[in-house]
Amino acid sequence: MKAIFLVAGNGVRMRPLTLTKPKPLLEVAGKPLIYHLVSKLPEAVDEIILVVGYLGDQIKNYCKDEFLGKKVSYVEQENQRGTYHAVSLCYPLVYNDKDKRFFVFYGDDLIDAETIRKMTDYEQAVLVSEVADPRRFGVVVLNEDGSVKEIIEKPENPPTNTVLANGLLLTNKIFQYPPPYAVNSEYYLSTAVAEMAKHEKVMAVKANFWFPIATPEDMKYAEEALQSRS
Repeated sequence: MKAIFLVAGNGVRMRPLTLTKPKPLLEVAGKPLIYHLVSKLPEAVDEIILVVGYLGDQIKNYCKDEFLGKKVSYVEQENQRGTYHAVSLCYPLVYNDKDKRFFVFYGDDLIDAETIRKMTDYEQAVLVSEVADPRRFGVVVLNEDGSVKEIIEKPENPPTNTVLANGLLLTNKIFQYPPPYAVNSEYYLSTAVAEMAKHEKVMAVKANFWFPIATPEDMKYAEEALQSRS
């Protein structure tokens, strides 16, 4: 089973910390963010695919060809055309995998191992969480059975406080639903998932622990959150 990590971004909101180091290599509790994420993957994941861009050589030098016992492959996203575009670049690497499912993570948030494991109970799933202010996230509207009905990207008036967290379990079906439009010249994975959810069941799995890291100030709170769980 494979896990795709989207680590090509410039980390603009994390500046000045990301002026010389990519965001996934910023350290919390003495370890880079990418370490915390990969270390929580289930044993079924035997290969990770890193979609690199900004300062990508640093990520390659850190993860090398094997990281935490898992094979590492790299895909270059030369132009920042969005998260769906990044995942689509990995299509040749996941198309013939014997496990038709693959994970997708953003390489900079913290989540726990049991949350990731829960996703494997389903063919396709997304992690969700409830937040106080959902306006800067993809807001998720659920069906009665807990599957995804609708995803609204950063709405001004959110219909719910349930939002997409960091983690998706997808199949090759996602490539049948490319985003019909671009936002600021970028194609978002959440738009594709929302379109797919109209035709396929995509379950929403509530995260036990999810700590999004967007600004330098979040780093301190992330460390406190990890310490409280130890």
